[in-house]
Amino acid sequence: MKKIIIPLMLMFSISIFSQVSVGTPSVAETNRWTFGGGIGLGFGSNSAFSLQAAPRVGYRLTEDLEGGVVGSVSWQTSNYYRSTMFGVGPFVNYYFARSFYVGANLQHYFINYHDKFYDYKDNREETALYLGGGYMQRIGGNSFMQLGLMYNVLWKENSSIFSSGLVPNIGFVVGL
Repeated sequence: MKKIIIPLMLMFSISIFSQVSVGTPSVAETNRWTFGGGIGLGFGSNSAFSLQAAPRVGYRLTEDLEGGVVGSVSWQTSNYYRSTMFGVGPFVNYYFARSFYVGANLQHYFINYHDKFYDYKDNREETALYLGGGYMQRIGGNSFMQLGLMYNVLWKENSSIFSSGLVPNIGFVVGL
């Protein structure tokens, strides 16, 4: 008897939930704020270890246009060096077909670098303007995973702290 009653109760409760949610505005329609970002973890040779976090807060200006602020923190260490980097700046994303986006992101970085082998220390700043786009995959409700590719149009091969201007990114956003 329990084998029949429990599945029936579960099906009944699911159908009630779906009936209650029909016709009511979703959170995405009433709240224009978005939140998200990405995290990273890396390991390499010579005891290399890196940890990154990039939180973001946005506001939907229209149904397809979002602007906001993104930050980034990166900490790297190995047998030969230690580096800490903080960045902050505005971003804008335009979404189309609810599956794709194009965007721009201006970041100003503050970098602290220490070469352990030569006992050399350096503090510098660098600005990056990333332009690009990508694909969005819905992961539930108003939450998405973003897969994209950005290019730093201010990148200079001989003077930048970054090894390349091309940056792949994976992040998450809630509220779209």
